[in-house]
Amino acid sequence: MKLSKRALQINPSPTLAITAKAKEMKKQGIDVISFGAGEPDFDTPDHIKEEAIRAIREGFTKYTATSGIPELKQAICEKFKKDNNLAYLPEQILVSNGAKQCLYNIIQVLIDPGDEVLIPSPYWVSYEEMVKLAGGVCVFLKTTDFKVDKTTLERSITKKTKALLINSPSNPTGVIYDKNELENIAKICVKHHIYVISDEIYESLIYDKKHVSIASFGENIKQRTIVVNGVSKAYSMTGWRIGYCAGEKEIIKAASALQDHSTSNANSIAQKAALSALKGPQNMIRIMRDAYKKRRDYMVKRLQSIKGLETQKPDGAFYVFVNVSSLYGKHIFDSVKFCSELLEKAHVAVIPGKAFGDDRYMRLSYATSDDSIKKGLDRLESFVNNLLQ
Repeated sequence: MKLSKRALQINPSPTLAITAKAKEMKKQGIDVISFGAGEPDFDTPDHIKEEAIRAIREGFTKYTATSGIPELKQAICEKFKKDNNLAYLPEQILVSNGAKQCLYNIIQVLIDPGDEVLIPSPYWVSYEEMVKLAGGVCVFLKTTDFKVDKTTLERSITKKTKALLINSPSNPTGVIYDKNELENIAKICVKHHIYVISDEIYESLIYDKKHVSIASFGENIKQRTIVVNGVSKAYSMTGWRIGYCAGEKEIIKAASALQDHSTSNANSIAQKAALSALKGPQNMIRIMRDAYKKRRDYMVKRLQSIKGLETQKPDGAFYVFVNVSSLYGKHIFDSVKFCSELLEKAHVAVIPGKAFGDDRYMRLSYATSDDSIKKGLDRLESFVNNLLQ
């Protein structure tokens, strides 16, 4: 058997071995504390689950239009207008099987072989593989405090540059771009006729600042931006697999046509549940955000007190990106080895920074209980202290 060149160029996730080992250790009865979660630890609100049950009982179990049911697309338009001051028509909305499929669809319909996509580093693990699968070329941008500045951005643009992929709030760093930073980026992208793929899935989880969508700086940038979002993080609905994106009609139409021939519509029942999420009570978001802020503050304070670790306080999402490179030596020489040793010896599972394009770091999620955070950080501190001896 000979696999396609496309399949052969996909890199396996550097986290798979650690994740698999952590699961195996738990099966053996070992008390593993995991900071790897990329999803809220809260349950989906009851009114959303009840709407899904109602949809099942009423027989809403057939195919829908590929791009989504009309009432959900209308609710998404209303959300964009209320939260982001962005006016879209339902035909400018595509509902997919998670924000990940939205991103994949958009990259597939925008990027030709040889096109360059600018990606600030560190970056979410799947961006690189999605661009490669489209035949595109990833151009990773150096950042300061995890954000790309306008000078670096403009210097990186070539005749082959097709798009900028920006993630705010960021996975893995939790940083957000403020209004001035985004406005400067928007001006450069309009000037050079570059598309912007704006991943805003963590929009609802911002603690001390305000979310701004890059598409909101006028019609010129809005026409060149595809905004990607979903219900996974805001409503703790990761397994329901409902994401959505908005953009110019021709782009959304092409992405919908692509989805026609891959998955067709997103799950019909989950679409009804997502409609209930967007139209129903929003207090769950505040409850989760308040809990995450408290956990963030505790985790950052503890991490900053541990000699050998460096980190900055994230503005959003539920991740802390920690520089552990000062602890590297002959025995531990990269983030994968560091995280493997941490799991083996301290029974703490974290994600190596190599997965996100920066081998100096590890990512910790605070989407877990207060007790687990305290216990896990105690173990991490002991592990680091032993390394320093």
